[in-house]
Amino acid sequence: MWVLLLLLLIPALEIYGFILMSGWVGGWNTFLLILLTGIIGAIVARYEAKQVWGEAQRQMQTGQIPGRAVIDGLCILAGGVLLLTPGFFTDVIGFTLVFPLTRPIYRHYLLKWLEKKMRDGNTVTFRRF
Repeated sequence: MWVLLLLLLIPALEIYGFILMSGWVGGWNTFLLILLTGIIGAIVARYEAKQVWGEAQRQMQTGQIPGRAVIDGLCILAGGVLLLTPGFFTDVIGFTLVFPLTRPIYRHYLLKWLEKKMRDGNTVTFRRF
């Protein structure tokens, strides 16, 4: 139910953002801003993904489980998808997911959510047959 609500609410919010921004800076400038944020976002997400991948490899080589790196990778993936999605509101969330100084906020809440799911027994595991 909440997914359907998000699928309706997010595009409406983004259209409102396009209209608002085009009223401030003009239609072509709004279009160029959307392209620019997508390009910059892809570059930043790619750079951060390389950093996290390198960290995960270093942890695995020392015999550690790369848990934090995996969560960071998921945040970067989600942020990259949001940055490539046209819109200003999704770009703000995407940049905060990709940016290393704000990513720990999302990581904290994601780990709390996972911990609660595991404590409540709401996790799904798959077995090989």
